Amino acid sequence: MAAAERRAFAHKINRTVAAEVRKQVSRERSGSPHSSRRCSGSLGVPLTEVIEPLDFEDVLLSRPPDAEPGPLRDLVEFPADDLELLLQPRECRTTEPGIPEDEKLDAKVRAAVEMYTEDWIIAHRRYQHLSAAYSPITTETQRERQKGLTRQVFEQDASGDEKSGLEDSDDPRHSSGSPEDTPRSSGASGIFDLRNLAADSLLPSLLERTAPDDVDRRNEVLRRQHRPRALLALYPAPDEDEAVERCLHPEPPREHFGQRILVKCLSLKFEIEIEPIFGILALYDVREKKKISENFYFDLNSDSMKGLLRAHGTHPAISTLARSAIFSVTYPSPDIFLVIKLEKVLQQGDISECCEPYMVMKEVDTAKNKEKLEKLRLAAEQFCTRLGRYRMPFAWTAVHLANIVSSAGQPDRDSDSEGERRSAWTDRRRRGPPDRTSSGDDACSFSGFRPATLTVTNFFKQEAERLSDEDLFKFLADMRRPSSLLRRLRPVTAQLKIDISPAPENPHFCLSPELLHVKPYPDPRGRPTKEILEFPAREVYAPHTSYRNLLYVHPHSLNFSSRQGSVRNLTVRVQYMAGEDPSQALPVIFGKSSCSEFAQDAFTPVVYHSKSPEFYEEFKLRLPACMTENHHLLFTFYHISCQPRPGTALETPVGFTWIPLLQHGRLRTGPFCLPVSVDQPPPSYSVLTPDVALPGMRWVDGHKGVFSVELTAVSSVHPQDPHLDKFFTLVHVLEEGAFPFRLKDGVLSEGTVEQELRASLAALRLASPEPLVAFSHHVLDKLVRLVVRPPIIGGQIVNLGRGAFEAMAHVVSLVHRSLEPAQDARGHCPLLAAYVYYAFRLPGTEPSLPGGAPPVTVQPATLARGPGRPASLYLARSKSISSSNPDLAVAPGSVDDEVSRILASKDAELAERLNASLAFFLSDLLSLVDRGFVFSLVRAHYKQVATRLQSAPNPAVLLTLRMDFTRILCSHEHYVTLNLPCCPLSPPASPSPSVSSTTSQSSTFSSQAPDPKVTSMFELSGPFRQQHFLAGLLLTELALALEPEAEGASLLHKKAIGAVHSLLCGHDADPRYAEATVKAHVAELYLPLLSLARDTLPRLHDFAEGPGQRSRLASMLDSDTEGEGDTGGTINPSVAMAIAGGPLAPGSRASISQGGATGSRSGCPLSAESSRTLLVCVLWVLKNAEPALLQHWAADLSLPQLGRLLDLLYLCLAAFEYKGKKAFERINSLTFKKSLDMKARLEEAILGTIGARQEMVRRSRERSPFGNQENVRWRKSITHWRQTSDRVDKTKDEIEHEALVDGNLATEASLVVLDTLEIIVQTVMLSEARESVLGAVLKVVLYSLGSAQSALFLQHGLATQRALVSKFPELLFEEDTELCADLCLRLLRHCGSRIAAIRTHASASLYLLMRQNFEIGNNFARVKMQVTMSLSSLVGTTQNFSEEHLRRSLKTILTYAEEDVGLRDTTFAEQVQDLMFNLHMILTDTVKMKEHQEDPEMLIDLMYRIARGYQGSPDLRLTWLQNMAGKHGELGNHAEAAQCMVHAAALVAEYLALLEDSRHLPVGCVSFQNISSNVLEESAISDDILSPDEEGFCSGKHFTELGLVGLLEQAAAYFTMGGLYEAVNEVYKTLIPILEAHRDYKKLAAVHGKLQEAFTKIMHQSSGWERVFGTYFRVGFYGARFGDLDEQEFVYKEPSITKLAEISHRLEEFYTERFGEDVVEIVKDSNPVDKTKLDPQKAYIQITYVEPHFDTYELKDRVTYFDRNYGLRTFLFCTPFTPDGRAHGELHEQHKRKTLLSTDHAFPYIKTRIHVCHREETVLTPVEVAIEDMQKKTRELAFATEQDPPDAKMLQMVLQGSVGPTVNQGPLEVAQVFLAEIPEDPKLFRHHNKLRLCFKDFCKKCEDALRKNKALIGPDQKEYHRELERNYGRLREALQPLLTQRLPQLLAPSTAGLRNSLNRASFRKAEL
Repeated sequence: MAAAERRAFAHKINRTVAAEVRKQVSRERSGSPHSSRRCSGSLGVPLTEVIEPLDFEDVLLSRPPDAEPGPLRDLVEFPADDLELLLQPRECRTTEPGIPEDEKLDAKVRAAVEMYTEDWIIAHRRYQHLSAAYSPITTETQRERQKGLTRQVFEQDASGDEKSGLEDSDDPRHSSGSPEDTPRSSGASGIFDLRNLAADSLLPSLLERTAPDDVDRRNEVLRRQHRPRALLALYPAPDEDEAVERCLHPEPPREHFGQRILVKCLSLKFEIEIEPIFGILALYDVREKKKISENFYFDLNSDSMKGLLRAHGTHPAISTLARSAIFSVTYPSPDIFLVIKLEKVLQQGDISECCEPYMVMKEVDTAKNKEKLEKLRLAAEQFCTRLGRYRMPFAWTAVHLANIVSSAGQPDRDSDSEGERRSAWTDRRRRGPPDRTSSGDDACSFSGFRPATLTVTNFFKQEAERLSDEDLFKFLADMRRPSSLLRRLRPVTAQLKIDISPAPENPHFCLSPELLHVKPYPDPRGRPTKEILEFPAREVYAPHTSYRNLLYVHPHSLNFSSRQGSVRNLTVRVQYMAGEDPSQALPVIFGKSSCSEFAQDAFTPVVYHSKSPEFYEEFKLRLPACMTENHHLLFTFYHISCQPRPGTALETPVGFTWIPLLQHGRLRTGPFCLPVSVDQPPPSYSVLTPDVALPGMRWVDGHKGVFSVELTAVSSVHPQDPHLDKFFTLVHVLEEGAFPFRLKDGVLSEGTVEQELRASLAALRLASPEPLVAFSHHVLDKLVRLVVRPPIIGGQIVNLGRGAFEAMAHVVSLVHRSLEPAQDARGHCPLLAAYVYYAFRLPGTEPSLPGGAPPVTVQPATLARGPGRPASLYLARSKSISSSNPDLAVAPGSVDDEVSRILASKDAELAERLNASLAFFLSDLLSLVDRGFVFSLVRAHYKQVATRLQSAPNPAVLLTLRMDFTRILCSHEHYVTLNLPCCPLSPPASPSPSVSSTTSQSSTFSSQAPDPKVTSMFELSGPFRQQHFLAGLLLTELALALEPEAEGASLLHKKAIGAVHSLLCGHDADPRYAEATVKAHVAELYLPLLSLARDTLPRLHDFAEGPGQRSRLASMLDSDTEGEGDTGGTINPSVAMAIAGGPLAPGSRASISQGGATGSRSGCPLSAESSRTLLVCVLWVLKNAEPALLQHWAADLSLPQLGRLLDLLYLCLAAFEYKGKKAFERINSLTFKKSLDMKARLEEAILGTIGARQEMVRRSRERSPFGNQENVRWRKSITHWRQTSDRVDKTKDEIEHEALVDGNLATEASLVVLDTLEIIVQTVMLSEARESVLGAVLKVVLYSLGSAQSALFLQHGLATQRALVSKFPELLFEEDTELCADLCLRLLRHCGSRIAAIRTHASASLYLLMRQNFEIGNNFARVKMQVTMSLSSLVGTTQNFSEEHLRRSLKTILTYAEEDVGLRDTTFAEQVQDLMFNLHMILTDTVKMKEHQEDPEMLIDLMYRIARGYQGSPDLRLTWLQNMAGKHGELGNHAEAAQCMVHAAALVAEYLALLEDSRHLPVGCVSFQNISSNVLEESAISDDILSPDEEGFCSGKHFTELGLVGLLEQAAAYFTMGGLYEAVNEVYKTLIPILEAHRDYKKLAAVHGKLQEAFTKIMHQSSGWERVFGTYFRVGFYGARFGDLDEQEFVYKEPSITKLAEISHRLEEFYTERFGEDVVEIVKDSNPVDKTKLDPQKAYIQITYVEPHFDTYELKDRVTYFDRNYGLRTFLFCTPFTPDGRAHGELHEQHKRKTLLSTDHAFPYIKTRIHVCHREETVLTPVEVAIEDMQKKTRELAFATEQDPPDAKMLQMVLQGSVGPTVNQGPLEVAQVFLAEIPEDPKLFRHHNKLRLCFKDFCKKCEDALRKNKALIGPDQKEYHRELERNYGRLREALQPLLTQRLPQLLAPSTAGLRNSLNRASFRKAEL
């Protein structure tokens, strides 16, 4: 700009700036390529496109770090030890490993053993725990970091409790004085008071004159002390629901358990004890018809009984002595039974015979049955000796577990807090997959019941033909029925005691199903508890983690019915044979109870005399590790002869059969129905199956299957799935290279193996899911190996990569689908995650880690200074594979296309998961691979999404996904380093004109052009996005979400802002960035946030409520007419639009939809929560960024931008204002936050940005894995259900803590704003436009001083304010008065603070303000004026205002004045003293007001008096009138409030009339007379007292035409509220001419609209009953206690329909509280009070109801109901009395006293009680009373008759009262008393006659009424009417003679002196 122009600029700052803006706007509108922000940044890349990032590794190589080693250097470089490989020893549950010892294991077993013993190998990222994904910032961690905060002192917290205590303590003047008790001029006493006060401490160097720079420096140093490091630790933690990046390291794979139950068998006792009994326990599920656990055998026999079996017993192994067992139940259901079977030693006789003695004999009869018992014992002994090794079935019973669990009572599962519940959740998840059945099962859980001890008394005897499991299930089902058949059977009585309880976490002395000792096992000699293996009811998907190889043999039945010979007592012997020689039977059969641990053979129980027995036996075998084709099970069938016959053997073999266990290398399991051979099998039988008919062998039943048996294996070695078996076999063959190999029927040679392997890979997808999941680690290992290490067959490398990879995909998919319910919130399968994290290892590259070696640090081949840049191992590998693989025809680049297609597809859930997975994948790559390469992948992905966006039907969904993607990427632990933080931005290559949006206009404050480097750091410029790639992506997402027309905006706002917030929280918590210098560099990554927030300003939630207040200051800085006139109407609308943050503001961003920016678009406003979070992020940047940098930036801003920045700061102050402890007790912040959250959720649902299915999935994942114990996660969020409980939730401490944190946040936020303001002031110091900017800065400072702030902040804030005023005094004293007024008000408020530190600073500020004003012009009229006004308004409006503290401040200011050496010789000290005393005076009045805070009348009287005291100072009178209006408004006295406003308007009109003579303005008060006659009080005192031009007078904003309009509008509003619509009209009569003169048609339209409403209401409410104006009472006060009120009379105006009782109760209660009990008495009558008869110690109040009174001539004018209720000065009340002192008596002695009261002012007035200035009484004689009564009756009748529409009910009531016969003292009696005889006294003739006429009139009216009634009634009331007519007839007859007699002297002239008391003229006029 040329010099001349610049001068012009200085002359007329604002105009030029506005023109600049205009130019800018028009240029943008014409779309010049230079300035459009669409090409944001130097490379001209719009925000919607991702810029090409710098090559990360190149940058690192080319710029050697300049920092010394230390935190700053760490910021730039990836740490060398970023990755390390750890070996984590695998936990073994048991003390011994339990793996086979044999050396010669085959490949399959060897692989399994290796797999189950290898330690975990973990690639550990050493800094990963610093990422938000792994250590989230939660409410708990925040709470932790908030420890040690100092408590901030706040005025509002300090004042809450002291309201009562402080002020009343030492105040003897507790009596209520009237307003007139201290004359206004009693200054002397005031001075005395003030002099004697103690001052607060003075600020030491306040009076020294220091250079401004030094002051600033000192202030800054003080501000920087004791500041919290982390701003965001004070803000609520980021929203958990949004944390898409959240990750947990998976749990290591563990053995699967269901819910575990511990069953202890305590004792078993029968009625008779004759033989040993053995028990078996197992669980059965009736619904699934399945046995769901192996058997547990127990032996509770006494030693004597065990002794009977000595002959057969070896020494029992300790493992067989277990009496307690732990059962595991994966699928708890109400259908599970614990079945107990009992067996005994085999004996002769069937089961019923053997049970008989048990059922018949009773223990009590032992003596009786002695012989029988002996006999039985002997027999038993013999059987034991002979048949001791055989058993027979005896009895059984079952326990329904659900009953135990539910009757034991479940503890309330919801009671634990959420945190605890979460941990329990993971344990449970580890123990078992979730329940996927219908909710019926969910009711049943075996994990949390109270332990129970059961005594089972009834056993059912076994029935020989019903022993099978099918029969058992029938019995169990029957048991559950109420009329069970079993109940009818005779039971075997016994007592079995068992304990059932949930198993403890780590039980001691526990044996695994393989009999290994489970840790902890303290002492090997302890009696063990056995873990019982579960046979789950349905599939369980869990990978094997330990070696297990068990086989269960279940013989079911045998059919020997066709077998010849003596075969009846049959038993089956089982042996596991390793060969055919009998000696090769292996001891692998587990022993039962009290026997050896393993046996070589075992027998089934014998069913007596049955040729086709059924069995329930279960044999458990331990399979040898190495099995060969010869291994088989041999079954031998024996006949047992129970009776010892000579020559017969004990056991006779009667049949043989066998099962070969391996077939083609596969374990044979499942059901078999075997033929039985009569002969011993021939040699080498074991390789064949018995189905093969061997020659020369005899078979039972002609080689049919007669023996049915089932084998079940539980093995982690044998998959038992043909596809898996085949796959493993082939892989092992390849590894061993053992060709040729026999597979099923074929032979594999090297030539065919490849083809077989390919087929087998393809067939893997057919494998059944359960074994596939169980062996998933094996399968995946083998597949990876095939990919990475292609096998070599016949010297050729066979490439199976593609097949293996596809197979891997299928396996993963199958595993994933099988485990769907166990997935975490992101749909990750924990099982696969655990595999990858712990078990996966690359084949062949195992780093050999010796046991004690330290962990290896892996150097990813990407360290910046590595030689060249070799790609990492994995990347190279994958490339080589794809290049060498002919199968991969497609180029790898197109994968991304596929990804983006899915993202845009309908399947929202798939898209969400894929998106997250891709993000996590790339994020992981950033730790391993060339970062530049990864960035290019990210960019490619972004481009794909951008392309899809253009055609997407619902772009919000894609944007949400992309935002999640960005958020996950940015959660990388080296996020800051990845953004290349410390390198300066490279300036753009070509200095093109579009360096930044702000360059196009010359900057406001720096003479040279803006520095493009600095500017581009603060914009989302090309260089910024290029270098800070990730930060650029994140902020671009934010910028696009904040676009005005972004779709689904509220959700996107929340997401984008949440992402930034969570990152910043992470930085705050990160120890690497603790140092301020480091943090400043981190903050540089977020500088564009400032511009973003500034441009979003108009759509932020307005915390400082007020219309259009968001851009308060921006518009101020830009208005053309800064100081000229009040309406800035001349501003060009487009400029206004631009400033308001419209589309064309310098710096509005390119929009997503590339269409032109059209029209004004405000866009979707941000929610309060999002706005607050965005603002806190802005504050974080301002707090942590380098101040010098901010200063550079501020210097480059244009005025409107700077204005918006100041607005932003203003908003920050408002958003974080401290709410006060009370507020926390009132509202629970959680409730508030969650309800906001709900709102966003709802919007999501409505806008359809989230599919319903996805919502459902999200909810289902949030369930606990055990069905719906507390499913609905929304319960927490839908707050209306919980509000009440939430309020209870927070303890006192928590509320304290919340208030503490909130206080610190408010303080810190305000201090950051203050720091920023100081920076702006520094910047602006030298510029020409400084006035306007400084004005705006000062407004922000003032706002900060006015909001609720802590003492700490106020000290700094006031220091800044002092510095500002001393540097730029012209701001306050030359420009507009508002700032000065505001400042004075704020300072005074703080001078009255209860906190000494605040007072010290505030009084110092106030003193300096006066001094400054004085130094400018030798008097400080302006400050005087403003301070006095401020004090008045403060006193009038503030509730808990503390005058004693303010007095101390006044004293402090006096002290400063006395000590100020510099101004000794001037009148300054004197003037200060005068002002202080004046203020003190006002305060004294205020104290009075305070005392009467509870007494509204007295309070208003005092305010009235103070206002009257200011008659000569219009500004202050106006202030007080407004205060009174406010008070009345609070009390609901709308009419009075309106009157105050009318008075105020009249006052303003008076002064405007003095200033100028305008036709359209009212001529002072007179113009308002129609509204109220009281207004004349406001007429100005003669001109000489006040010259309107004097500085400081009438300078307020109200003393203008606009002010007048405002006051009148308020008056009209109050009148409308009070229902005084007629007065509204009068007010508008004055207002309309002013509006017409201003041509303000909009307002005129509104006014006429309101008038129409008013008149309509008047019409509708014509009768007046609908609006009741007020009720009036006379109140007299008597007694010295009342002080000045003694013997004063007032008329009180009370709200309409107030009863006498109500006001009397109110006053009595009020004064009783004041004077104490039994002092106040209410005088019950309205007779004159005689002072002499009153008790001087008491206070008397007399209250009488009074009515407005009008003389007859007045009634002509007062036509409407309103007229008769407005402008009332005269009131009437009547008191009846009789000569002897009673109130009421006989008619002839009943007198009446009428009292008329006149008041000083007319009601309604500006107060609700008015003093009575005059009273007059008249007495009516009895006959006059009678005349009045009759007139009244007649009037009532007339009214009822003429009423329209007619009211029959009312008419009949009045008639009944007039003619009814029963009326006491009714019309007839009156006539009889007064008209019976003519009076003697002639004076009474006239009255007599008048009464007669009244009666005539009365009769006439009765007749009319009857006629009317006849017309109205229906047929049902005819009789009633006739009765009325009869009564009337009687009345007339009775009256007839009385009414006809004539008075003798009626026509004689009346005596001259007779007073016409009934129709007198207005006596008020005469006597006033």
